[in-house]
Amino acid sequence: MVTETLPWARSVATGFRFGIGARDEPDEVAGASHFLEHLLFKGTEARSAAAIAQAIESVGGEMNAHTGREDTAYYTRLPAQHLELGLDVLSEVVLSPAFRAHEVEAERQVILEEIAMDEDSHEDRVFTLLADALFPSHPLGREVAGTRESIEAMTRDDIADFHHRWYRPANLVVSAAGALAHGDVVDVVAKRFASVDGGERPVRIAPSKPPKSLAVQRRRSEQVHVAIGLRGVSRSDDDRYALDVADQVLGGGTASRLFQVVREERGLAYSVYSSSAELTDTGELAIYAGTAPGRFEAVLQLLLAELDRFAASGPTQEELATATGYLEGAVLLGTESVAGTMSAIGRAVLHHDHVVPVDEVVARYRAVTADDVCRVLSRVVGDSPRSVAVVGPVSKRDVAAIVAG
Repeated sequence: MVTETLPWARSVATGFRFGIGARDEPDEVAGASHFLEHLLFKGTEARSAAAIAQAIESVGGEMNAHTGREDTAYYTRLPAQHLELGLDVLSEVVLSPAFRAHEVEAERQVILEEIAMDEDSHEDRVFTLLADALFPSHPLGREVAGTRESIEAMTRDDIADFHHRWYRPANLVVSAAGALAHGDVVDVVAKRFASVDGGERPVRIAPSKPPKSLAVQRRRSEQVHVAIGLRGVSRSDDDRYALDVADQVLGGGTASRLFQVVREERGLAYSVYSSSAELTDTGELAIYAGTAPGRFEAVLQLLLAELDRFAASGPTQEELATATGYLEGAVLLGTESVAGTMSAIGRAVLHHDHVVPVDEVVARYRAVTADDVCRVLSRVVGDSPRSVAVVGPVSKRDVAAIVAG
């Protein structure tokens, strides 16, 4: 349990974060974590879905959840005087889901619609292809929501067994932030979990197969969507701060290289950006752009050229200052959000077993040098294999020719 008291706040945010996500699921229950996220709000042994919603909304609060590749989180935000209500409801939701047969079937249809919606989004689809290419034959390469086949085949007992195994104290971090006292949170949670067995945390296996170089899905579309990916660094790697800076310089905002070169200077795309993610034993750096079919070749060539140019030369001092200043500001601004603080300290304890003080995080970003960025770019980009994923009215042969140069 980890809390941060924010005396100026009038609210409290509470979160239950389990260290179980899409990468921890066997193929036959792919999507189980996401299925559970939906089902836990459908009702408990004591309350219906309507009763849960009414309990939170009647005091002006909100409740939500999300599923990731390595964790699943449930959280509330409430007026400060209703801290115990938030902890009570979350405890009940995660410990005593009803798994009523008709609710499982109803939510199954909702998830299938969600999968269909994602398949219709070409931008989402290109990142699905990219993940599969970066992490072939590994759970990290699957969609968090699972596949249509796995969701249709998953039984109520499959989901209940998954919940029984992983929703245990050993795999849980409870975090809270706002106008609260740490002891009050401990007292409520300890009481609710007093009779629950400790359980275990999942054992994770790192990806071993090399990335695929190309993944193309030909579709009729007004745009071609392209994503370029490379394996990055893990969340325990000392170079993670330097990679965050590199990502910001490359495509993290409107001052970034990609935005300026592709959109501002040449007008070749409306949406162009990069992103990075650190995981337990690996990571990723990705670049995305969407453009008209007639401009696709120019855009892909430009993305590849800018990536190689950046890896070869590193950032200018001006770019470095802009990127580190942005990241420092984002960290400091995040401390003004009650919900953001709750989420940040929960993630930190789940992934690192401790909370890194904000001043230390800021200092780590300030300490990143151009040499640090060049070093991590050499590790991540260098001669490392890269994956190119494309969705749109183009052929795999044409894409391969462009990539080959």
